[in-house]
Amino acid sequence: MDIFNSGQVDWKHLLGDSTYDYPINYWYAILSSRKDGHIDMLFRWEPNAYCHFHRHLVDTTTTVLQGEHHVIEMDKGVEIEHKIRLAGDYAHAPAGDLHMEYAGPDGSLLLFNMYAPEGRLFEILDREENILMTATVSDFLSGDLAAEAA
Repeated sequence: MDIFNSGQVDWKHLLGDSTYDYPINYWYAILSSRKDGHIDMLFRWEPNAYCHFHRHLVDTTTTVLQGEHHVIEMDKGVEIEHKIRLAGDYAHAPAGDLHMEYAGPDGSLLLFNMYAPEGRLFEILDREENILMTATVSDFLSGDLAAEAA
């Protein structure tokens, strides 16, 4: 599979609705999912768009493949660090990492590698860090996450 050829990638679109005060507009594609809990996914953000405010429930490695990607680490509603990652940047985040993330002016494309033996990947949160939903491997595989997260 050529991950840079959109015609060869099965993208699923995630959008936010009016309950969110930031523009949510991103896509994901499963590259590999194994029964032991390993999952590799592509995420693609539209220019200047966010994904849902969330907490990682598993260790995650991220590689920026294209564009500029912003990660705003949060703690109890306070921004503690704003990282800008560029194409080629590689990062590892432990389980519990809480952040907002969004693309730069040209969008971004990232590769995520995770190990989720229990199937739980992320908690989607509101601004007060209340859990709105827990996103699982099954949610991503089924494509139902788009309806649940909106």
